[in-house]
Amino acid sequence: MGETQSPWRPPRLCDVYWTEFRHCKSLRNRFHHYYTYGTSPACLQWKDDYEACREWERSRSPPAKESLQKSERNRVSEQKNFPPFWEMRQKPPSDWHLPLNEDKN
Repeated sequence: MGETQSPWRPPRLCDVYWTEFRHCKSLRNRFHHYYTYGTSPACLQWKDDYEACREWERSRSPPAKESLQKSERNRVSEQKNFPPFWEMRQKPPSDWHLPLNEDKN
C-alpha cells in the first residue's frame, strides 16, 4: 500500500502574514524596533509572503510556493542566530533545599 501524501499547504494561514505585516508597520512596533536596534523594521517580506500565500490559494502557483518556502527557511535560520539568553540547567543547584535568605539586604 502506498502512502497518501497530503497536499502542500503554506506553513501559516494567509491572514497571519497580513496580521504580522500590520503589526510590523504599527507605530508602537516601529518605535520599539528603532529604540532596540537603531533601525526601522523591515516589513515588506510579510506583505510579499501574504501576496504569495493568496496567489498559492488562488492558483497553486509553484513560484508562490517556492517563495513562501524560501521566506520561512530564512526566518528559521535567522532565529538560530539568537540563542536563548538563559542557559538550561542540567541539574538543580546543590543548595536548592536550603531556606532563602530574605532578611539580608
